[in-house]
Amino acid sequence: MDLRQLSALVAIADHGSFSSAADALATVQSNVSAHVKKLERELATDLVDRRTGELTEAGLIVVARARRARAELDSMLSDLVALHHDVAGTVRIGIIGTTARWLVPRLLDLAPRRFPALRLVFVESTTNTLATQLGLGQVDLAVLNVPHASTDIALTPLFEEQLVLVASLDDPLAGRQEISVRELDGLSILLPYEGTAFREEIDRAVAPLGVTLVPRAEVDGTRLIASLTFEGYGPAILPATAVPSFMRDSWAVVRLRELSPRLVGVAQRPHSLPSAPARAVLDMLAEIVFAAEGLPPGLTPVPPDRARSPASPPSDWHTAPAAAPAT
Repeated sequence: MDLRQLSALVAIADHGSFSSAADALATVQSNVSAHVKKLERELATDLVDRRTGELTEAGLIVVARARRARAELDSMLSDLVALHHDVAGTVRIGIIGTTARWLVPRLLDLAPRRFPALRLVFVESTTNTLATQLGLGQVDLAVLNVPHASTDIALTPLFEEQLVLVASLDDPLAGRQEISVRELDGLSILLPYEGTAFREEIDRAVAPLGVTLVPRAEVDGTRLIASLTFEGYGPAILPATAVPSFMRDSWAVVRLRELSPRLVGVAQRPHSLPSAPARAVLDMLAEIVFAAEGLPPGLTPVPPDRARSPASPPSDWHTAPAAAPAT
């Protein structure tokens, strides 16, 4: 097999058909078809269902590995460029929504000054989706909630973030700086969707207290929950940074005594050596988070060797070793 064959199959996966893949690769459909046929003959299996145009189960496996192979080749080229003291290349950074709001602007301020030839691509999504995208090679790094029950990512803590109740100023709880979670028992609130890392963290905290949280709605996406709250659809438990600084005077932000802060970290593929551009991003993330001042309210930096132990950590959770400094 060669890279052209793998690229043809990946293009079909990305664009949905042989013809669209040919357009994306600036070639003709017959070339794409020939590359895929050669690959199928070598692997002795069908990779594309010709009736539907969809990848077979074997095709999905090959595409996942092909993405990783292509990422490793891109990293190799970037590392060779870095030998000449010029960090250049593209880093695709997945990031959860509320963290993206304040962290992305700081990376955009710092990166051009530190690494002018570095290109950053940001992908905003939920923790579960980002973990999948990282495993498939669709992003190079992911800033997400930890721990995460995936065996295919390595995690390094960055910071802890307070969980708070966000409510309108006329809400009966709005005049309090801090309340017990018990006061939310039976109250209709906006909640994360069941099965998400954020919801599991909340449920673990309230279960021993005998508290029943009644969902006004269940939503997969912290930023969407915040938007619904700001539109008047009810209070919500949110990370502290879900309320932008310019809105803090317009909304009540109430601390919840029994809820531990959520832990946010940066994830990598565990068996892949980060490229020089990826190491540069890791260095900048650490610099931003561990700066002496300037973090949003409610955040506390967490060195990797001081990360708190979650109440029920997945057995496969581990902390990634610190990356080598970028050249």
